[in-house]
This record gives sequence, C-alpha cells and structure tokens, in this order.
Amino acid sequence: MEEYRFIISRFDPAKDSASYEQTFKVPKLASIVTILDALNYIKEHIDSGISYRHSCRMAICGSCAVKVNGVPKLACITKIAQLGNDTVKLEPLSKYPVVKDLVVDLEPFFKKHEMVKTYLINKHEDIYSIEPDRELKQTPEQLAKYIQFAYCIKCGNCYSVCMGTPDLSKGTVEGFIGPQALAQAYRYSVDNRDEGFEERLEVIASPEGVFRCHFAGSCSAVCGKGCDPALALQFLRRAALFGKKPC
Repeated sequence: MEEYRFIISRFDPAKDSASYEQTFKVPKLASIVTILDALNYIKEHIDSGISYRHSCRMAICGSCAVKVNGVPKLACITKIAQLGNDTVKLEPLSKYPVVKDLVVDLEPFFKKHEMVKTYLINKHEDIYSIEPDRELKQTPEQLAKYIQFAYCIKCGNCYSVCMGTPDLSKGTVEGFIGPQALAQAYRYSVDNRDEGFEERLEVIASPEGVFRCHFAGSCSAVCGKGCDPALALQFLRRAALFGKKPC
C-alpha cells in the first residue's frame, strides 16, 4: 500500500531538553484526506501519546493551526494531495511557547488581542437600561465595511510569520502588538455601533502599534480565512494619522 511520510516535531517538557523529529508512515486511505485526518490516524493507530489540538474540523475554531512544510496552515482543511509531496513535515507555530509536540501556548497572543479592547464600546448604556429592547441597527453597507475582518478565528498563524512581532516563547509580551490584534481593532472601530476608537487610539498609535507594521504582507498570505489583516492595518494606520474613527 502506498504511504505518506510524516515528519513530526516532538517535545515533552517533562522529559525532553529539546525538540526532536519523529517519522510516521501513514497509508493512503480514502479516509485520510487532510493533515488532521493523518494526525488522527497516527494517534489512533501508531502513537497515542502524540499531542495536537483540534475541535470543529471546519475552519471555525482555529485550534488546529500548525506549520506544514514550514508554512502555517489549518490542519483541518489542508489537503495532503494538494501539497504536491508525499513527505510532510509538521511543526508547532513559531514564536509561541511549546506546551507539547504541536501544541503551543496562545495565552500571550490573547493578551495582545485584549490590549486593543476587541469588543463593542457604546457610551450610551443608560439608554439601553431604560429601553432594553432598543436595537443597534446596521445596514448591509455598514456591515460590509468590516465583515471580512470579522472572519478571524484567532488561530495565531498571522502572528507567527510577522517579521515585527516578538518571540512570545521568550516569556515576554512586550513589543509590536501584531497583525491579528490590530486588524481586530480596526474591525471594531469601523463598526457603526462602536464608539471606542478614541479609547483604543492610545495603544493603536503607540510605538508598538500600527506604525510598526512594515507591510510585508506575510500575515495575509497565511490567513486561512482570507481576512487580509495587512489591509486592515493600512486602513487603521490612516485612521490613526487623522485621529478619527474610521468610516
């Protein structure tokens, strides 16, 4: 039977001083289409101790992100046949602390996300306490201004390839905030229901904010949802220059 050859980075902090590579042979079965299918086969039939994350299996949760032949991808939708090679190398995402094997610690990444207040801020909460059924209405045209960026599933791929972002595995969250958080800052700021741009501006326009972006575009190249964070950062940069809510 024909086989795929998977070279997987292994690391168990309980017993390993450094990561190492282990090779697994996976049969070319009709049921093994994606990278995630292959990982599940390895765990069920070869090595039950291998660690990786997955949940939705349909590119919604973002938890299965790994490096595939050096490029960050979502394992659940990456088809092995489309890689053009029967040898596949899997590694954990760069710039994050490795928990075990292909699992990384995304907590520092989410701290960056929280810094720019990625939620709707409305300064008229008193109105909604009096009229709890009052709607924050939005037209299709207003939705179209940010919907592309709202598709972000926080997989962490974009941060891992950005040349300006710090290495979170070093134990610090100082430095460039990164494409994911800043793209989401734009997503909420341009939303007609939001009134929080001025609150975010201090972080957005800080030395570690949007002007640290060199517009290499690598973040957009690896986005599994087509969000194009590099585009959002350019829109956000223009808003920050004028100090006004994007519209």
